[in-house]
Amino acid sequence: MDESAIQRHSSGWLFYVKAAFGISLGLMILGIVWLPTDLWIKGYLVMGSMFVVGSTITLAKTLRDDHEARRLVNRISEAKTERLLKEYTE
Repeated sequence: MDESAIQRHSSGWLFYVKAAFGISLGLMILGIVWLPTDLWIKGYLVMGSMFVVGSTITLAKTLRDDHEARRLVNRISEAKTERLLKEYTE
């Protein structure tokens, strides 16, 4: 694959994304720990929160993979079209 076609994120954006994830996860856990309720309710909230975080990561990866697959299929189709046009014009 052509290296110039790969878009890279800036270091500032990567820092922001990682910091936002860490801060939000930490504050959510801190809020659950300080919640004035029974331990079983806190456990339920922790399990639900971890499931939401895990499924969000899985969804993001799946959508990214699907997008990349469509881009590859479009590039292959475009290359075939260009080849056919080139053969037709010769």
